[in-house]
Amino acid sequence: MEASAGMVAGSHRRNELVRIRHDSDSGPKPLKNLNGQTCQICGDNVGVGAAGDVFVACNECAFPVCRPCYEYERKDGTQCCPQCKTRYKRHKGSPRVEGDDDEEDVDDLENEFDYPQGHGKARQQWQGEDVDLSSSSRHGSQQPIPLLTNGRSTVSGEIATPDNQSVRTTSGPLGPSEKNVTFSPYVDPRQPVPVRIVDPTKDLNSYGLGNVDWKERVESWKLKQDKNAMHMNNRYPEGKGDLEGTGSNGEELQMADDARQPLSRVVPISSSHLTPYRVVIILRLIILGFFLQYRVTHPVKDAYPLWLTSVICEIWFALSWLLDQFPKWYPINRETYLDRLALRYDRDGEPSQLAPVDVFVSTVDPLKEPPLVTANTVLSILAVDYPVDKVACYVSDDGSAMLTFEALSETAEFARKWVPFCKKHNIEPRAPEFYFAQKIDYLKDKIQPSFVKERRAMKREYEEFKVRINALVAKAQKMPEEGWTMQDGTPWPGNNPRDHPGMIQVFLGHSGGLDTDGNELPRLIYVSREKRPGFQHHKKAGAMNALIRVSAVLTNGAYLLNVDCDHYFNNSKALKEAMCFMMDPAYGRKTCYVQFPQRFDGIDLHDRYANRNIVFFDINLKGLDGIQGPVYVGTGCCFNRQALYGYDPVLTEADLEPNIIIKSCCGSRKKGKSGNKKYIDKKRAAKRTESTIPIFNMEDIEEGVEGYDDERSLLMSQKSLEKRFGQSPVFIAATFMEQGGIPPSTNPATLLKEAIHVISCGYEDKTEWGKEIGWIYGSVTEDILTGFKMHARGWISIYCMPPRPAFKGSAPINLSDRLNQVLRWALGSIEILLSRHCPIWYGYKGRLRLLERLAYINTIVYPLTSIPLLAYCMLPAFCLLTGKFIIPEISNYASMWFILLFVSIFATGILELRWSGVSIEDWWRNEQFWVIGGTSAHLFAVFQGLLKVLAGIDTNFTVTSKASDEDGDFAELYVFKWTSLLIPPTTVLIINMVGIVAGVSYAINSGYQSWGPLFGRLFFAIWVIAHLYPFLKGLLGRQNRTPTIVIVWSILLASIFSLLWVRIDPFTSDATKAAANGQCGINC
Repeated sequence: MEASAGMVAGSHRRNELVRIRHDSDSGPKPLKNLNGQTCQICGDNVGVGAAGDVFVACNECAFPVCRPCYEYERKDGTQCCPQCKTRYKRHKGSPRVEGDDDEEDVDDLENEFDYPQGHGKARQQWQGEDVDLSSSSRHGSQQPIPLLTNGRSTVSGEIATPDNQSVRTTSGPLGPSEKNVTFSPYVDPRQPVPVRIVDPTKDLNSYGLGNVDWKERVESWKLKQDKNAMHMNNRYPEGKGDLEGTGSNGEELQMADDARQPLSRVVPISSSHLTPYRVVIILRLIILGFFLQYRVTHPVKDAYPLWLTSVICEIWFALSWLLDQFPKWYPINRETYLDRLALRYDRDGEPSQLAPVDVFVSTVDPLKEPPLVTANTVLSILAVDYPVDKVACYVSDDGSAMLTFEALSETAEFARKWVPFCKKHNIEPRAPEFYFAQKIDYLKDKIQPSFVKERRAMKREYEEFKVRINALVAKAQKMPEEGWTMQDGTPWPGNNPRDHPGMIQVFLGHSGGLDTDGNELPRLIYVSREKRPGFQHHKKAGAMNALIRVSAVLTNGAYLLNVDCDHYFNNSKALKEAMCFMMDPAYGRKTCYVQFPQRFDGIDLHDRYANRNIVFFDINLKGLDGIQGPVYVGTGCCFNRQALYGYDPVLTEADLEPNIIIKSCCGSRKKGKSGNKKYIDKKRAAKRTESTIPIFNMEDIEEGVEGYDDERSLLMSQKSLEKRFGQSPVFIAATFMEQGGIPPSTNPATLLKEAIHVISCGYEDKTEWGKEIGWIYGSVTEDILTGFKMHARGWISIYCMPPRPAFKGSAPINLSDRLNQVLRWALGSIEILLSRHCPIWYGYKGRLRLLERLAYINTIVYPLTSIPLLAYCMLPAFCLLTGKFIIPEISNYASMWFILLFVSIFATGILELRWSGVSIEDWWRNEQFWVIGGTSAHLFAVFQGLLKVLAGIDTNFTVTSKASDEDGDFAELYVFKWTSLLIPPTTVLIINMVGIVAGVSYAINSGYQSWGPLFGRLFFAIWVIAHLYPFLKGLLGRQNRTPTIVIVWSILLASIFSLLWVRIDPFTSDATKAAANGQCGINC
């Protein structure tokens, strides 16, 4: 199917499939770059044989081995195939070795896959009862769905991946083939398929699967290669020697050495910064212990309720500080090497070996998430600096809005002009709205004379594009009574957002996906999952799981990157930054995701409501990166598909050591000298194998044959696979392709039908979706839960902070919107706290490290701090109104602990800012909003969470508004929107102001001796008001343009001077005062 072939909509449950707006159906077109398989020993291309077809070393099982490894094994090894143990036959052009004389002189390459039909019967005997569970029997009379295996026919490839090196090869004879063997042929599931029989009762090593001897021979061969390279370096120390007349050798050897270097490195923070920081933390812990001991043992008799409340709050604050502080014990920085990544996987003039990546963009309501914002995000993805055939962009429209669909169609057309402009002139960022809005010298570093003219023309094109998008938005404000109609008169399938079929539209691809310069564009695919009444759709988490499945069927990128619709690529090399970790041999196979920090545009200069969240992203997540990795924050994150599928990582001996508190505190990931052998059970020992021999046969999955997985070694039948992943043989086959990609022989029309199947609303029934695989259900903050499940299985995550921020987005700068956003986050934490996935008691049999667990506990219990925080903020006012205090008269010894505690708090903050580079203003804004959110949104979240879990009263998911600021600079900042979240902080403010006035009045009337105790009470009251000051600014708005601080101090000073005036009473004579004092009352 071509990109312009129209939309596919349908429902698997209703057996409906409709193609809408199709113009013509094109015939099959050949696919480019069928350049063979990947050698399972050295990782290079298998290459071609003497006849020009793909080189096949073993005629029995077609195990992919390149020509050099084949020659090495025949000359210096066992002369046998590492998989089936069959002796290698001599190929044309290969030198004879001992034993070749016994063979016929002619190699039978023509009939290497011709096997007798008897194998099919034996196979059916081995299958036993699982034969009836095959997908072919499920579909009945329907046409069989082609498997994710390669066949002899080639079709148009706007969905298929042209790079076969990214496709995980299969093992074993897969049926008959023609002479020009490219891959395992497509097999009709209705026909018996001859396979090589593997007896499950025998040891796998007898078949060469996971053979240790073979690994040792390969390692010795690699060492020999390294020695040869060192010998050449010694022979030509200055790089002046020639190799067989080919020229200078030094540069080539240097490039080879660079290609072997790690793709990233850990940059430890200076010990001169960390050591004092850790010392102060320990001292603060000791001081805090003595302080609490004094507070508990010295009650205030005449103010016992106030004292007891304050002590309970202080103990809770101490526990909360411990949960927050110690996960920051081992902060680190990281550095990537993009040049080494290019040398290893993306050399000029050679086919790129970079892994394919599927990028997910999620949107729901186009009126709250403007289509122009989404369009800029999509354009920045399509223009990313990555091989175009390795990128696919999926846009999830969970609101089934025709406005989003039509805006995406316009975006696809504009991308044909925008993408070549970006790549030609190497501009940043590649979202046009933000590129043209930059107030910088756009001519800097530009050398092409045509740049100014082309930029001016492109800006005009973008302004016309904006007008077209705005026209669509204006038309969509009011829905017609008969519903929306598409341009060809077809009713829009998603007119009812709660009851509509699944919809898929391929906008860009190989066919029709060319820019104005004739170059290929990345794929752009619109997806709207099916929704029906009576089904639980699980909001954003359900939409993301639908994208996982549909992308696995259509493109199957080895890695996934998800962004919100308002988070555009600010750095075009962001995908390469992530690949420096994901494709690194040291990290890749145990890294579940690479998290990027969130950065924002459109925030007011002083960041009144701490929208940037600098303290969290630049301090907390750096600390977690030194332990087991940062938590998943919902956007700007690149995932390993295998981690989302619920599989365990490939761990080393050091990773499998028991959790030791000291090791967790230090965050070390280095291999220990000794391990607890008894701790490693057989299952984990099997899962940590690093064999790269592919075991699962894709036809075996279709027919229900049990297979062995090289990394899991678990016997899984077709029935168990369907119970785990759902009843889609194509998707199940895709889950075992760890390197991603799909075979070129698959029929795109059939794949689209299967894609409609996997996004049907009942597909997840009785499966593990949302429970163990994909985005986890059970909370509106599915990001925390999903990351926690991965870490509990032993995966690590990476925090990547490139010099140029990878992504930028928008954030609500209005007070009410910001509080509602924080309310949703806190409510999700409470839901996790009251669920079975609570980190306090879940996952102790896994590989979650102690400090990582403390960090997760902190992320779910922090809303509970709102209750003691609210009480503590009211205490100063009550003390001022009653004349009591929570602390008795203290001695010099006791006052020392108070002073030391305050000094340690400030010292910890200062040293934290020192190693992190966070400014003191950002730190203070974070402290202020912690109090604002704690006395409002967090408090409401606690009660809403209890009502939802205990009483079943659900709360609606509120999409954060991402509207652009069209009324002037930060006009939205001053808009007052009423919400009940404003009531508690306002109450705290008023009570503290009244308390200050009352306290000063009492001191004036009581004489000078009462002023001393007053200052202690006033300090705490002013501390509360200072933290709530941004909230007060938001309440007063911008009506009279009077600074809020002037109003606050005016009210306070006016009240105080009024009391003084009453106390002094200057216009009353002394005689009158004496007469008044001498008058008798009614009791005289």
